[in-house]
This record gives sequence, structure tokens and C-alpha cells, in this order.
Amino acid sequence: MKALVKASAAPGLSLEEVPDPRPAPDDVVVEVLYTGICGTDVHIRNWDTWARKTVSPPTIIGHEFVGRVVDVGANARASVAVGALVSAEGHLVCGRCRRCASNAAHLCASAQGLGIQRDGAFAQYVAIPARNVWLHRAALDLEHAAIFDPLGNAVHAATTFSVAGEDLLVTGAGPVGLMAIAVARRMGAKRIVVTDVSDYRLELARGLGADLALNPRVRALEAARRDIGIGEGFGVGWEMSGEATALDELIRNMGHGGRVVALGLPGGAGIHVDWSAVVFKMLTIQGVCGRQIFDTWHAMAALVADGLDLSSIITHRFGFEDHEAAFETVASGQCGKVILDWSRPHHRRATHGEGHPANGAY
Repeated sequence: MKALVKASAAPGLSLEEVPDPRPAPDDVVVEVLYTGICGTDVHIRNWDTWARKTVSPPTIIGHEFVGRVVDVGANARASVAVGALVSAEGHLVCGRCRRCASNAAHLCASAQGLGIQRDGAFAQYVAIPARNVWLHRAALDLEHAAIFDPLGNAVHAATTFSVAGEDLLVTGAGPVGLMAIAVARRMGAKRIVVTDVSDYRLELARGLGADLALNPRVRALEAARRDIGIGEGFGVGWEMSGEATALDELIRNMGHGGRVVALGLPGGAGIHVDWSAVVFKMLTIQGVCGRQIFDTWHAMAALVADGLDLSSIITHRFGFEDHEAAFETVASGQCGKVILDWSRPHHRRATHGEGHPANGAY
């Protein structure tokens, strides 16, 4: 099969011919149809500080996907059927530690990442533990199904602290930030302010319900928020960018007693935090990684069934052979979510608005 591989400890990825996976007794094998490019995949491609500490090449990357089950291990036959349309929880937990035994598996310290420590889904087939499978029981657009994993990040972040009636600041309008904006609007946020340095993404944020979307290099956030009546600062802040300047700006603009979710992953050596501001403002800062297994999956499935629309977030599509162009599009910031099509070999680049399989069709 074809797979996108982190072949060596250096920047870049390569499309290679590798053996088809075979299922272990507790695994299923999935034929991959569509995948989404995540910021984590970009970190691995760039081979930054985090990637160098975390990934051991050679590794097939990728964890956002949808596909159909084509083979089932002996111990998994009672839970997953051949032909099922599935995505997967990308955190492979131990199932034995205190956290796993306490219905808090998302906190498992021994968890491995699909496409990080274990071969992932940027391939024509992927083997995953059956217990990580998410069955798509309702008909839905296959591309939307492919990005349930990052939608889960957004829902996890959005539900960590209540945003109902709160002024919300979102720093970073990447795909997860954009999804979170849509979720926050449905959850009753009072006013949503979004910052990003990409005008393209700011326009997407406006379309998803942001009351104010601004480039902090052009307009100062503090003055802008005061102009719309947020004088004392934000009640809730979501840091989605991983940029040091964005976190600093977020902390400076939080109100006293504000609550902060940190999801963005720094690409460099680390981030300096003005800890005195955290102390004197009595801020609460909560790191968020992945999803609560599987509570978040049920929540996001319910949101999609209730009409949460992801269509405008998916802006670019590429065949898997055009992965270099796809990753360059992500790196440009002039995009929302970028999809790789593994369902058939092709070279034509599709753009937002062109036809694609829907309602579970393949």
C-alpha cells in the first residue's frame, strides 16, 4: 500500500510503498477514505523540538480519518463488523492504570498517539485497536466524518469551562479554533472575539459567528475589545495557536477570575508566561489535549446530528499523491481544514465548493 512516512530524523515526509497491515487479535484494519491534516502532522513534518522529542522514525503519520473496516482480529469480531464506517480515537491508552480504571482514560500517562508512536492513518490501510473505533451510525458527509478527531478537540476545549453568557477570547483561528467558535456560538457565548494573523482565517471566523475577528498586528486587541464594551476583560479564553505572543496577549486581556483553556502546541523551545498576571488576576489555566474518551465523541456526534455545520471549515482538498502541496497550503495559513483523499488515485486539486461524496456515500 501507499503511505506517508516520516522516514528519517529530518524535516520532510515521503510517500512510500509499505506492507499492508494485518490485524492483531484485538485490532481491526480500516481502508482509509479521507484524512485531515492536523497541526501535529505539521510539527512532525517540520521536525521541530516537540517532534524530535516525541517521534521515532520511521513512522506512518496521521490520525484524523474516516474509512471502512476490511478485516477484524479474532477478539474483535463481536464489536466491529466488516464494512462498518468508522473513525478512531487517536489516543491508545493502557486500560490498566488508575486513570483508565476511573473513567478518565484521556489522562492516561502511558497513552500512545496514532500516527505518532504507532503507525497512523495517512495510508491506504490502517490497523487500530477495536476499542478505539468510533462507529458512524448516522449518515453524514464523509469529509466531516474524517475530521471528528479535531472536532473532538474543539468540543473538549469548549466544554471545559462554561461559556454561556460569557465574553470569550479565542487566540488562533486554525481549524480547531474555527470549530470551537461554531460550538461556542451554539453554547450561548455572549460575545466572541477571535485573533489571528491570517486574514483568510479571520474571514472564516466571522462566517462562523465571531462578533469581532481581528489581526493583532493591525489593530490592538485591548482597544478593540473596549470599543465593543468588554471593559473588564474576558471571562473565558481559549489559546489555540501555540504562539507565545498570543498567550501573552490573552493573559493581558483576561478579566479577574477568568478561565483559560490552553490547547495550542508550541513549535519552539517553550513559552514565557507572565506568571504575576496569572497570580494577581487569579486566573485558572487548564491544559486540554485530545478528547474525553468517549464522552466527547458522543457530544460531538449529537452536535452534528443537531445541525452543527462543518462545511465552511473544509476549504481545500488534495489527492494523497499531492501531499506536498497540501502541507504547503496548511503552512501558508490561507486555508481552513485541508483534506487528503485516499479513496482513489488522482492528481486534480479540488477546491472548496466542488462536489464530493456525502451522506455516507462511497
